[in-house]
Amino acid sequence: MSALELKVKFLSDKIGGEIPAPFYATEGSAGMDLPACIDEPLTLAPGDRVAVPTGIAIALPDSGYVGLVFARSSLGLKKGVTLPNAVGVIDSDYRGEILVALTNISDEPYTIAKGERIAQLVIMPVCVADISVVEELPDTDRGDGGFGSTGR
Repeated sequence: MSALELKVKFLSDKIGGEIPAPFYATEGSAGMDLPACIDEPLTLAPGDRVAVPTGIAIALPDSGYVGLVFARSSLGLKKGVTLPNAVGVIDSDYRGEILVALTNISDEPYTIAKGERIAQLVIMPVCVADISVVEELPDTDRGDGGFGSTGR
């Protein structure tokens, strides 16, 4: 696994102490866990949406990278707490605090604890497209078939 320098600024003196700094849980983890940087437990009622602070800001090396915030699968599957926007995008020029949008899609309230791992951050390369407007697109075997057109 190749590494790149990711500059991380702690916006709270609790990070690295009461609240763990972002970390990779295992050597093979693609995403680093993002803990909730909150002072008190936060309860999400069914249907609630909230932006949870992480207490960090990052500086990606350049516009060739993006930070993607994904749900933690265990929270989604076991507790029904997930990201309402599916994936959060952190652009290379953003320097503000990373906030994690969470929603409770279950029928039960869920309480987020101080320092609880609420999402994961994956750093990925970006390919910026050079857009060409055309009258026709090249043909393929699939064509414009979608939504199940390739079978089950």
